[in-house]
Amino acid sequence: MKSVPFALAALLLATPGFADTKFDQIKIGAGAALFDAECRRCHASDTTHDSYGPPLENVVGRGAGTYPDYDYSIALEASGIVWTPAALRAWMEDNSGFMPGTKMRHVGIEDRTVQDFILAYLGSISQRDPKKISD
Repeated sequence: MKSVPFALAALLLATPGFADTKFDQIKIGAGAALFDAECRRCHASDTTHDSYGPPLENVVGRGAGTYPDYDYSIALEASGIVWTPAALRAWMEDNSGFMPGTKMRHVGIEDRTVQDFILAYLGSISQRDPKKISD
């Protein structure tokens, strides 16, 4: 009798889409918590909340230094960078090394798992299809 729940759980987890959806939800939830802990002091997740830095809603796929009415550094405005997951990861790890001349203080999130979770969250609040953005 005990094997029936385990078999059912294994079947559900093996069903295409089920595990990915559940894991994605967990990653996004962890990313939201990490965003609140590491990023929220300067960045809002959307335009309905005030923030010191530009809001990060729709950041994935957005050109760096292009959010309207924000006073970016010349270095970031002129960079031509698009915020792909790879660029965001490099920024999180060492923004001042990635973009010398930026006004933003050094971030230094070096843990790739933490980066993955924050990227999952940022992707969830971006309306663009991340599959159309190269890493």
